[in-house]
Amino acid sequence: MAERGLSVDHVTIWRWVQRYAPLLNQRLRRELRHPNRSWGVDETYVRVAGNWTYLYRAVDSAGDTIDFMLSPKRDRTAAKRFLRLALSGTGGVRPRVINVDGHPAYARAIAELKRSGDLGRRCRCRPSPYLNNIIEQDHRFIKKRIVASLGFRSAEGAWRTIDGYEAMHVIRKGQIRWLAKGDVVGQRQFITPSSASLLDSPDGLHSNSEFTLAFATHPYRPTTTSSRRRFPRNVPLQHKSCRLLPQQENS
Repeated sequence: MAERGLSVDHVTIWRWVQRYAPLLNQRLRRELRHPNRSWGVDETYVRVAGNWTYLYRAVDSAGDTIDFMLSPKRDRTAAKRFLRLALSGTGGVRPRVINVDGHPAYARAIAELKRSGDLGRRCRCRPSPYLNNIIEQDHRFIKKRIVASLGFRSAEGAWRTIDGYEAMHVIRKGQIRWLAKGDVVGQRQFITPSSASLLDSPDGLHSNSEFTLAFATHPYRPTTTSSRRRFPRNVPLQHKSCRLLPQQENS
């Protein structure tokens, strides 16, 4: 922003992200190509409100992102909820094999989903750290942004910000059906309409190009979140693509 002669407070940029990131993610979900049938599922650690939480992520064997979810727990309930979430956004594509680490919760969750019919009877759960290296490597692109943001102060803020990180990562990987991986101009044009309908923001968003540049490059750190909004808690988000798992559910 400084290179363009613009002076914008970091809190303003954070507010842009909180408002536009879910909108961008919702829009690109309709344009994604379908994943293949070999999936990798894994979780990584994220600090929210001083507590370690789990960011569940799934990619296919080509490295394309399938979905993500933020959870306060790492158990069978969280694994089952995440797999159902991932299946709901693949256009009917069901995996033939799911590569996981050695955590036993995945095997139990996959077995239950096979019994319920969400997964095919021939779907295999394959514990293999070697075959799961694809998603382990993919974590680093999201983690480096999270580390730069110095953590999050609320569950809702964490979800919305990670929503933006994942959306930009998906676009840069070339997962949009009609948009090439290296087409930077096309990627910018794709992002711009997502913010066009909300340009009356009280934070003073004056042009789409300002939003695009800030969204793609700036690390965000919430600094004005109410101290009452501590994680974990059941955040009453109304957005249909909410990926927060309430802690109240029991394994």
